[in-house]
Amino acid sequence: MLEALRNDIVNCRLCPRLREHCARVASVKRRAYRDWEYWGKPVPGFGDPQARILVLGLAPGAHGSNRTGRMFTGDRSGDMLYGALHRTGFASQPVSLSREDGLTLDGVYITAAARCAPPGNKPTPQEIRNCRPFLERELELLGGARVVVALGKIAFDAYLDVLKSRGAIRSRAAFAFGHNRRFQPAPGLPVLISSYHPSQQNTSTGKLTEKMMLEVFRRARREAGRKVAN
Repeated sequence: MLEALRNDIVNCRLCPRLREHCARVASVKRRAYRDWEYWGKPVPGFGDPQARILVLGLAPGAHGSNRTGRMFTGDRSGDMLYGALHRTGFASQPVSLSREDGLTLDGVYITAAARCAPPGNKPTPQEIRNCRPFLERELELLGGARVVVALGKIAFDAYLDVLKSRGAIRSRAAFAFGHNRRFQPAPGLPVLISSYHPSQQNTSTGKLTEKMMLEVFRRARREAGRKVAN
Protein backbone atom coordinates (compact mmCIF):
# COMPACT_ATOMS: atom_id res chain seq x y z
CA MET A 1 0.00 0.00 0.00
CA LEU A 2 2.85 2.39 0.73
CA GLU A 3 4.29 1.57 -2.68
CA ALA A 4 1.01 2.53 -4.35
CA LEU A 5 0.99 5.78 -2.40
CA ARG A 6 4.56 6.52 -3.46
CA ASN A 7 3.60 6.00 -7.10
CA ASP A 8 0.63 8.36 -6.72
CA ILE A 9 2.91 11.01 -5.22
CA VAL A 10 5.54 10.72 -7.95
CA ASN A 11 2.86 11.05 -10.65
CA CYS A 12 1.01 13.98 -9.02
CA ARG A 13 0.49 17.08 -11.20
CA LEU A 14 -1.85 19.11 -8.98
CA CYS A 15 0.45 22.13 -8.59
CA PRO A 16 1.59 23.54 -11.97
CA ARG A 17 3.80 26.21 -10.38
CA LEU A 18 5.76 23.59 -8.42
CA ARG A 19 6.01 21.16 -11.31
CA GLU A 20 7.36 23.91 -13.56
CA HIS A 21 9.88 25.01 -10.94
CA CYS A 22 11.15 21.47 -10.26
CA ALA A 23 11.50 20.74 -13.97
CA ARG A 24 13.36 23.98 -14.57
CA VAL A 25 15.79 23.34 -11.70
CA ALA A 26 16.35 19.79 -12.96
CA SER A 27 17.16 21.11 -16.40
CA VAL A 28 19.38 24.06 -15.50
CA LYS A 29 21.05 22.29 -12.54
CA ARG A 30 23.66 23.67 -10.19
CA ARG A 31 27.25 23.66 -11.40
CA ALA A 32 28.38 21.33 -8.61
CA TYR A 33 25.80 18.77 -9.77
CA ARG A 34 25.93 19.21 -13.54
CA ASP A 35 26.78 15.51 -13.99
CA TRP A 36 23.70 14.43 -12.03
CA GLU A 37 20.45 13.38 -13.63
CA TYR A 38 18.05 15.26 -11.38
CA TRP A 39 14.96 13.49 -10.06
CA GLY A 40 12.79 16.53 -10.80
CA LYS A 41 9.50 14.92 -9.72
CA PRO A 42 7.42 14.93 -6.51
CA VAL A 43 9.38 13.17 -3.77
CA PRO A 44 7.70 10.30 -1.88
CA GLY A 45 8.21 9.45 1.77
CA PHE A 46 10.99 7.13 2.86
CA GLY A 47 11.65 4.79 5.76
CA ASP A 48 10.42 1.92 7.88
CA PRO A 49 6.84 0.77 7.12
CA GLN A 50 6.60 -0.30 10.78
CA ALA A 51 7.77 3.10 12.00
CA ARG A 52 6.86 4.27 15.48
CA ILE A 53 8.10 7.78 14.66
CA LEU A 54 6.97 9.89 11.72
CA VAL A 55 9.26 12.81 10.82
CA LEU A 56 7.45 15.56 8.94
CA GLY A 57 9.47 18.20 7.10
CA LEU A 58 8.53 21.18 4.96
CA ALA A 59 9.35 20.32 1.33
CA PRO A 60 12.15 18.92 -0.85
CA GLY A 61 15.16 21.14 -1.44
CA ALA A 62 15.68 22.27 -5.03
CA HIS A 63 19.17 20.77 -5.25
CA GLY A 64 18.70 18.21 -2.45
CA SER A 65 15.67 15.93 -2.63
CA ASN A 66 14.61 17.36 -6.00
CA ARG A 67 17.99 16.14 -7.27
CA THR A 68 18.26 12.83 -5.43
CA GLY A 69 14.62 11.77 -5.18
CA ARG A 70 14.73 10.97 -1.47
CA MET A 71 13.64 13.10 1.47
CA PHE A 72 16.40 15.15 3.15
CA THR A 73 19.02 13.55 0.91
CA GLY A 74 21.89 15.48 -0.60
CA ASP A 75 21.70 18.79 1.25
CA ARG A 76 22.74 20.46 4.52
CA SER A 77 19.39 19.86 6.20
CA GLY A 78 19.83 16.15 5.69
CA ASP A 79 23.37 16.27 7.08
CA MET A 80 22.07 17.32 10.48
CA LEU A 81 18.91 15.21 10.42
CA TYR A 82 20.53 11.93 9.43
CA GLY A 83 23.47 12.58 11.73
CA ALA A 84 21.05 12.84 14.66
CA LEU A 85 19.04 9.82 13.52
CA HIS A 86 22.21 7.76 13.28
CA ARG A 87 23.40 8.77 16.74
CA THR A 88 20.02 7.88 18.24
CA GLY A 89 19.90 4.48 16.52
CA PHE A 90 17.30 5.20 13.85
CA ALA A 91 19.57 5.41 10.76
CA SER A 92 22.16 2.93 9.51
CA GLN A 93 24.63 5.69 8.59
CA PRO A 94 25.14 9.36 9.42
CA VAL A 95 25.14 10.72 5.87
CA SER A 96 22.65 10.59 3.02
CA LEU A 97 23.99 11.30 -0.44
CA SER A 98 21.76 9.43 -2.91
CA ARG A 99 18.91 6.94 -3.15
CA GLU A 100 21.48 4.21 -3.75
CA ASP A 101 23.84 4.92 -0.85
CA GLY A 102 22.57 2.02 1.29
CA LEU A 103 20.96 4.12 4.02
CA THR A 104 18.14 2.39 5.89
CA LEU A 105 15.89 3.64 8.68
CA ASP A 106 14.74 1.61 11.67
CA GLY A 107 11.56 2.75 13.40
CA VAL A 108 11.34 6.04 11.50
CA TYR A 109 9.52 7.20 8.37
CA ILE A 110 10.30 10.60 6.81
CA THR A 111 7.89 12.66 4.75
CA ALA A 112 6.98 16.32 4.15
CA ALA A 113 4.04 18.71 4.07
CA ALA A 114 4.76 19.47 0.39
CA ARG A 115 6.27 16.92 -2.00
CA CYS A 116 7.70 19.26 -4.62
CA ALA A 117 10.53 21.76 -4.22
CA PRO A 118 8.92 25.23 -4.01
CA PRO A 119 10.49 28.50 -5.20
CA GLY A 120 12.17 30.17 -2.24
CA ASN A 121 11.33 27.15 -0.06
CA LYS A 122 7.82 28.61 0.34
CA PRO A 123 4.89 26.51 -0.83
CA THR A 124 1.57 28.34 -0.89
CA PRO A 125 -1.20 27.35 1.53
CA GLN A 126 -3.14 25.87 -1.39
CA GLU A 127 -0.15 23.80 -2.49
CA ILE A 128 0.14 22.37 1.02
CA ARG A 129 -3.58 21.62 0.99
CA ASN A 130 -3.17 19.83 -2.33
CA CYS A 131 -0.59 17.56 -0.68
CA ARG A 132 -2.57 16.93 2.48
CA PRO A 133 -4.37 13.80 1.23
CA PHE A 134 -0.97 12.15 0.80
CA LEU A 135 -0.10 12.87 4.44
CA GLU A 136 -3.50 11.59 5.54
CA ARG A 137 -2.92 8.33 3.68
CA GLU A 138 0.55 7.99 5.20
CA LEU A 139 -0.88 8.43 8.69
CA GLU A 140 -3.40 5.67 7.98
CA LEU A 141 -0.82 3.30 6.53
CA LEU A 142 1.70 3.99 9.31
CA GLY A 143 -0.77 2.99 11.97
CA GLY A 144 1.93 2.02 14.45
CA ALA A 145 3.33 5.55 14.70
CA ARG A 146 3.34 6.81 18.28
CA VAL A 147 5.24 10.04 17.72
CA VAL A 148 5.15 12.76 15.06
CA VAL A 149 8.20 15.02 14.92
CA ALA A 150 7.32 18.20 13.03
CA LEU A 151 10.37 20.01 11.67
CA GLY A 152 9.42 23.67 11.42
CA LYS A 153 6.18 25.57 11.95
CA ILE A 154 4.76 24.94 8.47
CA ALA A 155 5.02 21.17 8.99
CA PHE A 156 3.66 21.59 12.51
CA ASP A 157 0.62 23.50 11.26
CA ALA A 158 0.08 21.09 8.37
CA TYR A 159 -0.17 18.15 10.76
CA LEU A 160 -2.51 20.04 13.08
CA ASP A 161 -4.69 20.92 10.08
CA VAL A 162 -5.05 17.20 9.37
CA LEU A 163 -6.14 16.60 12.96
CA LYS A 164 -8.58 19.50 12.79
CA SER A 165 -10.10 18.26 9.53
CA ARG A 166 -10.67 14.89 11.20
CA GLY A 167 -12.31 16.47 14.22
CA ALA A 168 -9.53 15.28 16.54
CA ILE A 169 -8.83 18.85 17.71
CA ARG A 170 -11.03 21.95 17.64
CA SER A 171 -8.37 24.42 16.57
CA ARG A 172 -4.63 25.03 16.39
CA ALA A 173 -4.83 27.83 18.98
CA ALA A 174 -3.85 25.60 21.90
CA PHE A 175 -0.64 24.48 20.17
CA ALA A 176 2.20 26.98 20.36
CA PHE A 177 5.14 26.03 18.16
CA GLY A 178 8.59 25.95 19.74
CA HIS A 179 11.68 23.81 19.75
CA ASN A 180 11.44 20.40 21.46
CA ARG A 181 7.94 20.98 22.77
CA ARG A 182 5.70 18.01 23.49
CA PHE A 183 1.95 17.88 22.86
CA GLN A 184 -0.68 15.20 23.32
CA PRO A 185 -3.33 16.37 20.82
CA ALA A 186 -5.94 13.86 21.99
CA PRO A 187 -6.07 10.50 23.77
CA GLY A 188 -4.99 7.67 21.48
CA LEU A 189 -3.23 9.95 18.99
CA PRO A 190 0.55 10.07 18.50
CA VAL A 191 2.52 12.45 20.68
CA LEU A 192 3.52 15.56 18.72
CA ILE A 193 7.01 17.00 19.15
CA SER A 194 7.82 20.30 17.48
CA SER A 195 11.35 21.18 16.40
CA TYR A 196 13.13 23.90 14.52
CA HIS A 197 13.78 22.87 10.94
CA PRO A 198 17.41 21.83 10.23
CA SER A 199 17.68 24.37 7.42
CA GLN A 200 21.00 26.04 6.77
CA GLN A 201 19.43 29.32 7.89
CA ASN A 202 18.81 27.84 11.34
CA THR A 203 21.99 25.81 11.68
CA SER A 204 24.41 28.47 10.41
CA THR A 205 23.06 31.03 12.87
CA GLY A 206 23.11 28.65 15.83
CA LYS A 207 19.34 28.74 16.26
CA LEU A 208 19.48 24.96 15.90
CA THR A 209 22.54 22.97 16.98
CA GLU A 210 23.42 19.29 16.71
CA LYS A 211 22.86 18.93 20.44
CA MET A 212 19.37 20.41 20.16
CA MET A 213 18.51 18.06 17.30
CA LEU A 214 19.79 15.07 19.26
CA GLU A 215 17.60 16.04 22.21
CA VAL A 216 14.53 15.97 19.97
CA PHE A 217 15.15 12.41 18.77
CA ARG A 218 16.19 11.14 22.17
CA ARG A 219 12.87 12.46 23.43
CA ALA A 220 11.06 10.91 20.46
CA ARG A 221 12.64 7.54 21.23
CA ARG A 222 11.49 7.71 24.85
CA GLU A 223 7.97 8.68 23.81
CA ALA A 224 7.78 5.95 21.16
CA GLY A 225 8.55 3.33 23.81
CA ARG A 226 5.76 4.40 26.13
CA LYS A 227 2.29 2.90 26.28
CA VAL A 228 -0.23 4.89 24.26
CA ALA A 229 -2.64 6.85 26.46
CA ASN A 230 -6.32 6.04 25.91
